[in-house]
Parts: sequence; structure tokens; C-alpha cells
Amino acid sequence: MKSTAKIENLPFLMRKVSARARKQGYSEERIKQIELALEEALVNVCRYAYPGACGDVEVLCRKADDKIVVDIIDTGVPFNPESVPDPELDSSSVCSRNLGGLGCFLIRKMADEIHYRRENNKNILTLVLGGHAKSAKQDQAHSKSRGNHVG
Repeated sequence: MKSTAKIENLPFLMRKVSARARKQGYSEERIKQIELALEEALVNVCRYAYPGACGDVEVLCRKADDKIVVDIIDTGVPFNPESVPDPELDSSSVCSRNLGGLGCFLIRKMADEIHYRRENNKNILTLVLGGHAKSAKQDQAHSKSRGNHVG
């Protein structure tokens, strides 16, 4: 699906991914997590990919074994979400931290894997999304086992 990179187009862009997850039997809890990751990635494109201009975003969705693979493609300014460090979330820094900066963190927490590449003047963010809902404990163990993957 391809659309103008505008916030009001998010539901249209997310619909196919949600439908695919339901068709594959993902729980509603997991579908909400997938929608959160996808929404955060798309909001980043809508807000930051085309400063002072308008552009397009494309969402491609496919099944790979028992997972869903989503490619989010834009021709905006290069941006690698894998390069954004995790925010400080300990109790002493929560009150003093700046607003924002949680989108990439949430994407990493909700997806099983994320991959970024810049190819032919396009940003291509790939989210690999398994069917099991992510809990904080599972995610911590999963992050440690992913090696080079962001998390």
C-alpha cells in the first residue's frame, strides 16, 4: 500500500498488516503491539522524512514462515532507527527527561527484529513480527539473545 505520508493516512496503511495478523491467528494483544510498532514507525516518516515538503510512504506486508514481515519505505531524508539509543527510563531520570524519543524504543520492544537499509535513495525499515505477545521479561531475555539486532 502506498500513500501520502500524512498522519491521517495511518489507519489506511496499517489495515492490511492488522488483517494479516488476524488471518494468521495472532492474539488481539499481539495485534495491538504490532499496530503500536507500525504506528510509531509511520509517525516518524510522516513527521520527519520530508522536512518542509510532502512525500509518500509505502507499506509492504508478507508472510515468512510463521511471522509477518513489514517493509516501510520512503524517499525522505536518511534515518536509521537502529542508531537511536534506548532512552534512560530509570525512576530518577523519568521526571527530568525530555519529551519524545520513545518511538524507536517502542518499535524495538514490539518487533521481534528490525532491520534498516538505505537503497536507491530509499529508507527501508523492515519489521519482523512473530505471533507471540511480548512481555517485559520475555523481551529482556530476547534482547540479550539477539546479538546484532537492536533491542
